[in-house]
Amino acid sequence: MDFALSERAREYHDRLQEFMDSHIYPAEAVYEEQRAELVASGQTHTVPPVVETLKLEARKRGLWNLFLPDSEDPAHGLSVTDYASLAEITGRSPHLAPEATNCAAPDTGNMEVLHLFGTPEQKERWLRPLLNGEIRSAFGMTEPAVASSDATNIATRIERDGDSYVINGTKWWISGTADPRCKIMIVMGKTDPDGHPYLQQSMVLVPLDAPGVEIVRPLPVFGYQDQHGHCEIRLTDVRVPVENLVGEEGGGFAIAQARLGPGRIHHCMRAIGMAERALELMCRRAVDRVAFGKPLAAQGVVREQIAESRMAIEQARLLTLKTAWLIDEHGVKAARSEVAAIKVIAPRVALEVVDRAIQVHGGAGVSADTPLAAMWAGLRTLRLADGPDEVHVRSVARAELGRYTAK
Repeated sequence: MDFALSERAREYHDRLQEFMDSHIYPAEAVYEEQRAELVASGQTHTVPPVVETLKLEARKRGLWNLFLPDSEDPAHGLSVTDYASLAEITGRSPHLAPEATNCAAPDTGNMEVLHLFGTPEQKERWLRPLLNGEIRSAFGMTEPAVASSDATNIATRIERDGDSYVINGTKWWISGTADPRCKIMIVMGKTDPDGHPYLQQSMVLVPLDAPGVEIVRPLPVFGYQDQHGHCEIRLTDVRVPVENLVGEEGGGFAIAQARLGPGRIHHCMRAIGMAERALELMCRRAVDRVAFGKPLAAQGVVREQIAESRMAIEQARLLTLKTAWLIDEHGVKAARSEVAAIKVIAPRVALEVVDRAIQVHGGAGVSADTPLAAMWAGLRTLRLADGPDEVHVRSVARAELGRYTAK
């Protein structure tokens, strides 16, 4: 295995790092100030103007759509392994850097789906403006009334009626849908509830302004009301043309699996980026802060926390890069067990590192004076997003035991 960056990826790496230092980090305080003003004026989910400024700058620098290996705009040709290291860098400023470079979830996964399975018309109407950063999108899978960690439980119905599909159901934790820029949602529901469990589901494109789409409420996460919003959405007799079907009827489960493979690399490497930022903050705090007559960095318990954090980050990164390499070399299916493993390990490690950093910061760690509290909330949520830890642990165990039970 070779995790070294390609020459082209190294160029992107250096340019992205410079962009972080010169634009992203200085903009963090500006973002918080603008967001506070918008919230105070009742515009909780309106994007602060600094984000659009950063997007223009990133695009001018060619730091745009880096997640899509064979993107048409531009055709940069980065491998999953190459992009992994770039995702880690953007994870250090999770509210700004991914969106500034048009590499933010859930848009990345949706763009991959449209790129791989969309019709020419779907690509023109929805993929192109997403690639241009003109609109945002959402992915409607999770439901409040069923255990959505088992996708076969999904209850939303997608029924054919002549030249239309009629959709009824309720989704929740649908990220991005409170943002006024969110225009389209890929909805997963059942077109054949009596079919094979993995052939019952389909995906359709549902414009958020379609009659019958009701945003019930944005859901806060540990008290944080995200700018993009994580919403509960009610779909009542929503009618879309059959041309809005993504792929084939019954292909929704397979498309979801294709969507989640590389996407989990992105999530995990961004989590590792957050862990690196937290470790950096912890070390700076430990060096500068004095307690009991000496710097915190001289206290044995703090040194142990720093060492444990470094060792855990390196382990998580290596496992994630191995998974990215397997996807590049052998495809998502060959890396299925590793994809499940990193989805557990990376957020777990990052959460532990952030928690240690909070402890070293004392009261400042749980305040808004550092990014640590918001990081903790986001990472704790990541242990549920795209399937809870328990589902992925189950998958790893099943793969491991399969070596001994296969006939």
